Amino acid sequence: MRIITGKYKGMNLLTVPGNTTRPTTDYQREVIFSMYQDYSGLRVLDLYAGTGSFGLETLSRGADWVDFVEFSNKALTILIKNIAKLKCGESCHVHRRRVEVFLSAAADKWDVIFLDPPYKKNLVNETIRLIKSMKLLTPDGIIIAEHHPEEKIADEFRPDIINYKQNSRITAFTVLQNDN
Repeated sequence: MRIITGKYKGMNLLTVPGNTTRPTTDYQREVIFSMYQDYSGLRVLDLYAGTGSFGLETLSRGADWVDFVEFSNKALTILIKNIAKLKCGESCHVHRRRVEVFLSAAADKWDVIFLDPPYKKNLVNETIRLIKSMKLLTPDGIIIAEHHPEEKIADEFRPDIINYKQNSRITAFTVLQNDN
């Protein structure tokens, strides 16, 4: 797994050993980053961060700040090593918390929120619902969700969908705009 473009282009990222964390492949990240490309000056939140590949890619593309939220110790170890490898610790913060606990207490707002929860655990819609209820997006903010195609985005969020791509039988991406 590597950074696709920007100031860290081509840098290889470490991945979590074993099969407890499902890494987003380079190809899958290229699909996401072709849908929404400009991160210059933005604040980004990377939920269920795993190795940090989404947030680190946005830092490479000019994001000002990234907050990473991850609870797994194995994933956190790799995430911290990846941040150290890219020497970008001054532009991000790692929060070891469960996503729902972090979001419930969050006071900040973000321009882009990535979420890539474990598949088939009914976490996608619950996380989107919490983001929206807590009003955590800036006025022009977006949510980019990676999810299993069988995990449909709830009808209540359908009007907010601005892009959807299914790039395999097990991976889909949905981009939602702020409804405020």
